[in-house]
Amino acid sequence: MTPSQANGLSKVPAITLGFWIIKILATTFGETAGDMVSMSLNLGYLVGTAIFATLLVILVLWQIRASRFHPAIYWATIIASTTAGTTMADYATRSLGIGYPGGSLLLLGLVLASLLIWYRALGSISVASVHEPRAEIYYWLTITFSQTLGTALGDWVADGSLGYLGAAVIFTTALALLAIAYYRTGISPVYLFWMAFILTRPLGAVVGDFLDKPLAQGGLELSRTGASLVLGVAIICLIWMLPQRAGVHHDAV
Repeated sequence: MTPSQANGLSKVPAITLGFWIIKILATTFGETAGDMVSMSLNLGYLVGTAIFATLLVILVLWQIRASRFHPAIYWATIIASTTAGTTMADYATRSLGIGYPGGSLLLLGLVLASLLIWYRALGSISVASVHEPRAEIYYWLTITFSQTLGTALGDWVADGSLGYLGAAVIFTTALALLAIAYYRTGISPVYLFWMAFILTRPLGAVVGDFLDKPLAQGGLELSRTGASLVLGVAIICLIWMLPQRAGVHHDAV
């Protein structure tokens, strides 16, 4: 690869079907692993948040210092953001008592504010432009807010009459509609990407809850540790099996 080719590459993966499959599995893992640490190990939401947030900061700094896209570093950072999002959302909605609606609205505001500030600062919120430190900081900040929002939103929808499976159907349908919009409408792919990215998180949250919550609450009551292990192995295998290439950025975007 020539220097000019390397300079044209983003430090995030190309957005493919494989990207979305791994992302959904990562968000499901984030739910089961986050619950495992905060609930099964009885460390609580605040300690769980401190653990995962520290790991997230370390990985984000590693990602920024990297000279090019590294699949293992990137996906490890995504997983850290989704586990941190799980414990942060649970702490905000349960320990602080602001509830699922309040937590969802607060976090939605933070996601939109992050995107707006990012756009005003750099002129683009396209993930294809993530190739220099400032864009990377905005990118990972927005992602962390979106992962936290997704946890609260998933819990809010599943907590009603729909249950975990009903909520999963709702979010899967919404993602399918976004896919149709991508191919059939002129809506900006950048906006569609962020909407899809946000919605994969509540889908993973409700699927993760379905796997490990008690039978009396509509779950399968599987071991959180076992579910996390299976999901983690599946993610590693898919990263290894599926093509992982850097996205291409264009300075004019």
